[in-house]
Amino acid sequence: MDADLQKCIRQIGETEISYFKGGLYPILKQQGYIRIIDFPQHYREKGLLERAEASCKRSIESIQLVVSKRNGLCTFLRAMLALIIKDQGRWKEAEELGVQVIDTRKKILGAEHPDTLTSMGNLALTYMDQGRWKEAEELGIQIIDISKKVLGAEHPTILTSMANLALTYVYQRRWKEAEELGVQVIDTRKKILGAEHPDTLTSMVNLALTYWNQGRWKEAEELEVQIIDISKKMLGAEHPTMLTSMGNLALTYVKQGRWKEAEELGVQVIDTRKKILGAEHPDTLISIANLASTYINQGRWKEAEELQVQVIGVRKKTLHTKHPDMLTSMVNLASTFWDQGRWKEAEELEVQVMDTRKKILGAEHPDTLTSMGNLALTYVKQGRWKEAEELGVQVIDMKKKILGAEHPDTLTSMGNLASTYIYQGRWKEAEELEVQ
Repeated sequence: MDADLQKCIRQIGETEISYFKGGLYPILKQQGYIRIIDFPQHYREKGLLERAEASCKRSIESIQLVVSKRNGLCTFLRAMLALIIKDQGRWKEAEELGVQVIDTRKKILGAEHPDTLTSMGNLALTYMDQGRWKEAEELGIQIIDISKKVLGAEHPTILTSMANLALTYVYQRRWKEAEELGVQVIDTRKKILGAEHPDTLTSMVNLALTYWNQGRWKEAEELEVQIIDISKKMLGAEHPTMLTSMGNLALTYVKQGRWKEAEELGVQVIDTRKKILGAEHPDTLISIANLASTYINQGRWKEAEELQVQVIGVRKKTLHTKHPDMLTSMVNLASTFWDQGRWKEAEELEVQVMDTRKKILGAEHPDTLTSMGNLALTYVKQGRWKEAEELGVQVIDMKKKILGAEHPDTLTSMGNLASTYIYQGRWKEAEELEVQ
């Protein structure tokens, strides 16, 4: 390698990879004029994740010929690689690499450096993807405590960390804590960034999700309408954020039984996304899946099934069969079969999803347990009591261990097992479960 090029790479490598600290850059970024590109998300949307991974690995290998793997540039690329792997649903590998990046940055930059905190935030997101809420929560609290001390209570980084922690609470059904944090983030962002800043809108979307998950449809709807009005004005009618908000509002209409409004919005979002992003873009496919859900709620099984088969066909072509989005599509189609009493077809898909999730996510992941619970209910519908009971007991035992005996998901599983006993006339066992 040319000596000047080697020298150049060393100089870049010795430079810390963080945001520019001087001049107008941080001010413009804070005001929303400069948006940081989420490269892994960009690669996923373009169907380039595998190529991006190979390219990233080649770059790391080339740079390591010249500089230490612990230098700034190399660590930055390894952090990027962890996110690319995470976005392919390979959580374990992403976690291992993420831990390595944190350890390196702690040693070189210190535990309180912004880049170290960013790495910790990425690891927390990897835990969330695996349903490891407690570990994600612990890391989130740690990041917030350090950020408050180093950056101040109103710094954009700390607000992002608080928003992520609120999502951790949402997934644990700790609504009150999620809502309190969410409102705090919105108020602070409105004060610092303004009511129309993209980050403020993201916070409002998250709070609407918290309301949505509690069945507080009216409050969710009010927030979603606000978000759409601001997004239209600031970003334009065809902006991705705008379309996501319209999709969310359509789902809120579905939950309120307002089918016509939901369908109209859903079709509008699909048409615009096809035009702007293309028919095979992940966001377009999500919109199609959401419209299928609108049809399901109206008992329009044939139309729903056609849409779901279409989504699976595209995802088979653009993703590997073990990808989380692919599995979600299969779950949705199985649910449509289930609602029509097509137990055998539902069972085949459910077994496939359950086996894949066990292999990829592990036997104790919430998504794996959901798959097991779904399959148990399908066995019940076929009168296969023994198989249903065995699966049901397994799910309860694992949920008790992971979530606790009083968690709503554990109680739902116990209710499902009680139903299995009732179908068999085993009243005493069903009663004991319901009393618990």
